Amino acid sequence: MSYFKLLGFEKEPFSTSPDPDFFYFSPEHEKSLTHILIELRLRGGLSVILGDVGTGKTTLSRKLLQELKKRDDFIFHMILDPSYEDEYSFLISLVKNFDINVKLNESSKPTIVELRESLESFLFNKGVTENKTIILIIDEAQKISPSSLETLRVLLNYETNQYKLLQLVLLGQLELYSKIIDIPNFVDRISFKFALNPLDYNEVKEMILFRIKTAGYKANMNLFLDDAIREIYQYSRGYPRQIIMICRWALKNLVLKNKFVVDGAFVKHLIEEETKLGWDRKDLLLQKNGY
Repeated sequence: MSYFKLLGFEKEPFSTSPDPDFFYFSPEHEKSLTHILIELRLRGGLSVILGDVGTGKTTLSRKLLQELKKRDDFIFHMILDPSYEDEYSFLISLVKNFDINVKLNESSKPTIVELRESLESFLFNKGVTENKTIILIIDEAQKISPSSLETLRVLLNYETNQYKLLQLVLLGQLELYSKIIDIPNFVDRISFKFALNPLDYNEVKEMILFRIKTAGYKANMNLFLDDAIREIYQYSRGYPRQIIMICRWALKNLVLKNKFVVDGAFVKHLIEEETKLGWDRKDLLLQKNGY
């Protein structure tokens, strides 16, 4: 039997997989998702979300996909790793994933020009003739090469008098900022930009309680006491991924040690054991200022 079932859960409460059903909406996450959806409906073009490692960007992207699936006028695709060797590889990927038929002239291998023309035709037919909204979401966007950025800039040029034909959402680590800030004709196209910060103490507490409830825990007893949450907050520095990992770690040890509640001393001991093994976290602090 799984450890979480022994504790009275129906599901794993602190899985490290980006399950949108377990996504805790901090005010910042809620604001970013709401604004992205607004920009998509308005067809504003480009939205950029920055965040340090573990601030919830990937789970936010999964939540966005969940929302997009509710509408039949959205055509969307998500790229998980945009590490393409060159412009040709990137264009081929877009054509394949949007299921676009490429019109060939002489050879069986399409040229860059033919790929661009096919994409432009697809965007116009779907976006204007069929009145669909075409969306491309790129996670780990800090990995985008300069040639791929230039390709995206060209695609963002496709527009009507009222709206952009391609809606682009980039979610990336802070390195993405340094990649795009010196490209004025790319930065100028950003209709919404936001930087995700770590959670504060109250948000950490709400996140833990939310995930416990979502996992089906119905007992009246509190699994995590306030002093335990304080230790988790101090150790994680408010980074959601670290919060999830240490909570999962604590619950597994709760079963192994035949205990019934996670208190501050219990968490502190686990952290000390981890530190002795050399696995203590390095300092990861996101600048509070946006860009």
